[in-house]
Amino acid sequence: MIWLIFILITCVKLLFIPAYRSTDFEVHRNWLAITHSKPIYLWYFENTSEWTLDYPPFFAWFEYLLSHIAKYFDQNMLNVKNLNYASEMTILFQRCSVIVMDIVLLFGTRECCNSLGKNNSQPKTILAVLILCSAGLFMIDHIHFQYNGMLYGLLLLSISCIMKEQYLMSALWFSILLNMKHLFAYVAPAYVVYMLGNYCLQGKFDARKSLKRLSKLIFIGFTTCAISFGPFYRQISQVLSRLFPFKRGLCHAYWAPNFWAVYNVADKVSTIGAKKFGFNIGNNTATMTGGLVEDVNHITLPTITPPVTFFLTFLTVIPALIKLWRMIRINKTSTVVSPVQFIRCLVICGACSFLFGWHVHEKAILMIIIPMSILAVLEKEDAKAFLILSTTGHYSLFPLLFTYELLLPKALILIIYSTFAFKFLSELFPSYNKNRL
Repeated sequence: MIWLIFILITCVKLLFIPAYRSTDFEVHRNWLAITHSKPIYLWYFENTSEWTLDYPPFFAWFEYLLSHIAKYFDQNMLNVKNLNYASEMTILFQRCSVIVMDIVLLFGTRECCNSLGKNNSQPKTILAVLILCSAGLFMIDHIHFQYNGMLYGLLLLSISCIMKEQYLMSALWFSILLNMKHLFAYVAPAYVVYMLGNYCLQGKFDARKSLKRLSKLIFIGFTTCAISFGPFYRQISQVLSRLFPFKRGLCHAYWAPNFWAVYNVADKVSTIGAKKFGFNIGNNTATMTGGLVEDVNHITLPTITPPVTFFLTFLTVIPALIKLWRMIRINKTSTVVSPVQFIRCLVICGACSFLFGWHVHEKAILMIIIPMSILAVLEKEDAKAFLILSTTGHYSLFPLLFTYELLLPKALILIIYSTFAFKFLSELFPSYNKNRL
């Protein structure tokens, strides 16, 4: 059934090959050109285009591999000076590359479905539909243009290994993911707490055994990073400056619907109000609504810096981490509660980073919705929360597809997905045995 779902949704994706594409299309075309035509040591220095390479090395190598296939479609797309190049063959190749790489999402989804148990055919089918037919992934990857399906496939592979108690494989998949897109580090605290409590300190305390297991985890993480960053060790400072461009500002050009959007509005309103009442606030004006990606200063409210956002993000995830730790230690001999609690903690970490993180993209809502799909087929209350979050979260992505021609398609994508999600989840729980993993 899962293959049938995948094939059907793939056929729909093919219909959108000629559709609107965002500047991210040019971003990835430029990365193909950089990795194909420039020596490795220049990958993170090349700046002919404004869309410089700012993903971790594993993703750069992924682009490098793609470029050697791309040359058979149109060699000109691999010229770094061909800015905004978009021939028909270039469009075909890049669109199809996203569709093909969704095979990683398929494998991740399949493994999570298999982890639900042998007799849970209905939840498996529903989970496959919720993830493989995700409205968010469809709009962002197959219209707007990105490779999120592949990345979330890696995350799902890691989660499935947690569910099957394959802790080292889970650590490996997550390490690979971090070296593909470092922003997934926001959910790393859930992994750290879970691995320490449920793997390193599993069962009766044994210092030697615990240290050995911890060493294995460290070795996996270190080795993965060494393979990823090793070829760039002479340029490591430049790589890090690209990965963490704090000068881009608190909010993205299109604000994510988070706490800082409210904060910006409050600053704007208070600034206007202060001027109306004659308060002297200088000649400064709040410029964070200009649609530019840049560092800005607030006027009447304190200016937010990266350390403030990191502190608030960490502070808000602490309760979830503490609860996860307690659940693991209370149920340390059980395999029933911990995987579910881990996924729930991971979702909360993603939510806190979305609400309080620095320069959060609107697409980061998927870091909450995708793993929450698993919880949605396990418990009724989680299903209710998922329906609300997925509907509002996917709706918040609409401004990404701003052309008039996409008004009807994006509305239909959301309505159809939300309708099927509501129908399937409503049918699931009246007849579903609520035993957890």
